[in-house]
Amino acid sequence: MNSLRYDLSVRSRSQHLFAVTLTIPACDTDIMTLSLPAWIPGSYMVRDFARHIITLTAADNAGNPLPVAKTDKQTWQIKAGKQPVTVEYTVYAFDLSVRAAYLNDEYGFINGTSVFLQVNDLPAASCEVTVSLPESLSHWHVETSMQPDDTNGTHFICEDYAELIDHPVIMGECVLDSVTVQGVEFVFLFSGKTPVNTKRICEDMVPVCEHHLNLFGQPSPVDRYVFMTLLSDSGFGGLEHRSSTALLYPRFDLPLEREGGGKTDQYVTFLSLCCHELFHTWHVKRLRPSVFLKPDLSAEVYTPQLWIYEGFTSFYDDVTLARTGLISPEKYLEIVGQNLTRLQVTAGRFKQSVAESSFDAWTKFYKQDASAPNNIVSYYVKGGIIAFGLDLLLRRKSQGNVSLDSLMQALWQQFGAEETGTPDDVIETVCRETFNIDVSEYLQAVVYGKEDVPLNQWLADIGVTLHTRPKNSASDRGGVPPLPAYQKHHLGAAIKNAETGVTVQVVFEDGTACRAGLQVNDRIIALDGYVVNDILLQRLLNQTGESALPLTVVRDGRLLTLSLPVLEERQEACYFTIEDKEKLAAWLATA
Repeated sequence: MNSLRYDLSVRSRSQHLFAVTLTIPACDTDIMTLSLPAWIPGSYMVRDFARHIITLTAADNAGNPLPVAKTDKQTWQIKAGKQPVTVEYTVYAFDLSVRAAYLNDEYGFINGTSVFLQVNDLPAASCEVTVSLPESLSHWHVETSMQPDDTNGTHFICEDYAELIDHPVIMGECVLDSVTVQGVEFVFLFSGKTPVNTKRICEDMVPVCEHHLNLFGQPSPVDRYVFMTLLSDSGFGGLEHRSSTALLYPRFDLPLEREGGGKTDQYVTFLSLCCHELFHTWHVKRLRPSVFLKPDLSAEVYTPQLWIYEGFTSFYDDVTLARTGLISPEKYLEIVGQNLTRLQVTAGRFKQSVAESSFDAWTKFYKQDASAPNNIVSYYVKGGIIAFGLDLLLRRKSQGNVSLDSLMQALWQQFGAEETGTPDDVIETVCRETFNIDVSEYLQAVVYGKEDVPLNQWLADIGVTLHTRPKNSASDRGGVPPLPAYQKHHLGAAIKNAETGVTVQVVFEDGTACRAGLQVNDRIIALDGYVVNDILLQRLLNQTGESALPLTVVRDGRLLTLSLPVLEERQEACYFTIEDKEKLAAWLATA
């Protein structure tokens, strides 16, 4: 069977247009069907990428036009008459994210799900991709984890369409570096000309790469891996692929070429993001739910297992930094405390289990509105805490002989290495059948039920104590001990400064704002007769001795006066103290 040939070129940088020529060999059908995925694996929301295809025409070998009919939002039919077909189409690319396609004056980026049409009649056909750049862009670098088929790095081959759409492509000006770890080349690419300190990033990522390679063992599923970072003024994201990851990160949150000093919180977050997406090379791209082995990309594919795949990975992205010495044990516990704080302020954890959160990711987690904190729970955040608790529980039940690492290795060997897919009860089953440990009661309570993870039952085993306290300020994320000055009274709403006053973004269930009758998008003008901003509002609330204060609010063009009850700040911020450094160090050394 001949290959499908895709020629990708830049039509217009100012208009953000890619052009694609797709050459299709003859197949045994009079009507040829083409389609584009509606969603991209790893990002569980229907995005309807086909809406960005602007023009599409088809012709036979002689250049004669062939009739094209669009049959639904993402499918086209061509009267091919069992002959070869050439399809030409343009794609609008101005989604600065890790999920779609983007083109500006500096670089172009694509995910195949946004750009490469599938020929439904040739599902097993191999695919060839050529990136064609005009002479004016000859200085642009082309990078992808696809297998190159030439020496100039612009022609690539893939076994089939599923592989084709799992290798993003970037072209443009960039900063590039690489390092080899245990025979695997890790490439670090940053879009644009920002003088990022790639040498430092490579050095810091070496122990992370070693950790993951050692955890899952040889042979490695990849021999070359690309960290593809889109630098922007703001924005954050990561999406895993089989031999690469696409990242979005603020350019000046990274260390620059001639900068020294310690690791900023922003840089630690970047290292954690890289660690998270690299972990997915094993735990998502190969070890994955059975329903994701050959997913239907035209519609939602449901699974209750995302808490395993994103939650466990969220545990490993931070603990790996502590294990490898990239952050201190104290910094690691601060991060976990912040994650617990995020969970603690979410009333939705009592209404939705993480199994339900996983299943409903398409309609709830990926389509959050102002009610989300009150009604849903994050399978990332709670899933990470569940993984932490499961590690401690496995150690307790096995007298230290079994850990979450042991479970990960068993999962990889039984389901990942051969890519057989995991059933919904995989964690309970593997713990019981491989280690003779019953974790069903724990999973029933915290995964399928809505109970909090009982960390305090096991934290003494690793020399740590968990505490809660009032928030120090509205921006307090937890993770650290209380300050002398703290929020004495609870507002119960998330707010942002407006031109005058503050705008309500979230009203937390059963909090002060909720009891006062505040609503999302209300603009608070004054408290107790004083015009406020976010800081002054909390100051006035802290210092009052009254049981209630008048609140002046603008709602949809109407001026209202509400009574804001004065209630004590909740004990929602979490932090840890270290009681036994040796126990904690031993846990981090073998976690």
